[in-house]
Amino acid sequence: MSTHVVIVAAGRGSRAGGDLPKQWQILAGKPVLAHTLAAFAGLPVTLVVHPDEMDRARALAPKARLVAGGAQRADSVRAALEALEGSDATRVLIHDGARPLVSRALIDRLIAALEHASAAAPALPVTDALWRGEDGQVTGTQSREGLYRAQTPQAFRLAEILAAHRAHPDDAADDVQVARAAGLDVQIVEGEEDNLKLTFPGDFLRAEAILKGRDLDIRLGNGYDVHAFTEGDHVWLCGVKLPHSRALLGHSDADVGMHALTDAIYGALAEGDIGRHFPPSDPQWKGAASHIFLRHAVDLATDKGFRLSNCDVTLVCERPKIGPHAAAMQAALAEIMGLAVDRISVKATTSERLGFTGREEGIAALATATLVKG
Repeated sequence: MSTHVVIVAAGRGSRAGGDLPKQWQILAGKPVLAHTLAAFAGLPVTLVVHPDEMDRARALAPKARLVAGGAQRADSVRAALEALEGSDATRVLIHDGARPLVSRALIDRLIAALEHASAAAPALPVTDALWRGEDGQVTGTQSREGLYRAQTPQAFRLAEILAAHRAHPDDAADDVQVARAAGLDVQIVEGEEDNLKLTFPGDFLRAEAILKGRDLDIRLGNGYDVHAFTEGDHVWLCGVKLPHSRALLGHSDADVGMHALTDAIYGALAEGDIGRHFPPSDPQWKGAASHIFLRHAVDLATDKGFRLSNCDVTLVCERPKIGPHAAAMQAALAEIMGLAVDRISVKATTSERLGFTGREEGIAALATATLVKG
């Protein structure tokens, strides 16, 4: 069976305010209708719009079948269903264009429900107390038992809902009302709080907040590095030069802490490690200062739209003692990365004289970095 989508977007939506009908107003940088169409990506769409907005709709949705809307919502839906008759469509999802936050999970639940039901629609049970009122005064209460808040898309078998609309001479609150008037049973599918219909100006603010939360991309990366000791009189650790009886061996300055942190950022970006970007086989990087690598990783994250939220570096060694220098290391890393000092942690631990670090054969470092987009 083939599932098609009817998106109804021919209304004027005056309660939403603004100079344009609500489906054409901008939400998170795009028209509301663009978000709605994106939710049904991969499914054939019939888009019902006002006759005056055909050109605008064609530019927004060049692959959609366009249908001119009627005087009432039911007229618009019926026109779309008539246009689908004779196509390969056997099932149809009818959706309000001003519900831009419908999820793919809800769409899939509705399609699955049509495997064993003639019609299905999403809804949420009413949980608030209900009043009746007049002239701004409460005149009574209403039981919420068995009451639901209806949503779209509403799912039907095409032949049955088309026949129901043809037999229904008047307008209707939604297509479930039309279906039930024709004797069709409608299964309730669990709806979603985020699947709100934009009706009033405040609804746009709520929708913006939901979309911002959905667009938030948080990445976590880990880095690990080891450098052995060699002859020398100092070590570089997290951008600070520390006097020591030995040095660390490496192709660059062997700053094991900064290397681990750099790899953590690359890892969060799925961009490999230092060796991919600065191959040790390339002589130009021999003896290079490690801040070059770290700055490159930070810049790469910025280019991809991420900001570094925080990082944590742990140095594993018996000596030198890190505690007295941790604040200086935080400051050095903060300057390199352009990050506040209070978002950088540098700490140390020993391995209780166990292993290569316990035998003072080298220093190990572990690092974690958090990147955020949105």
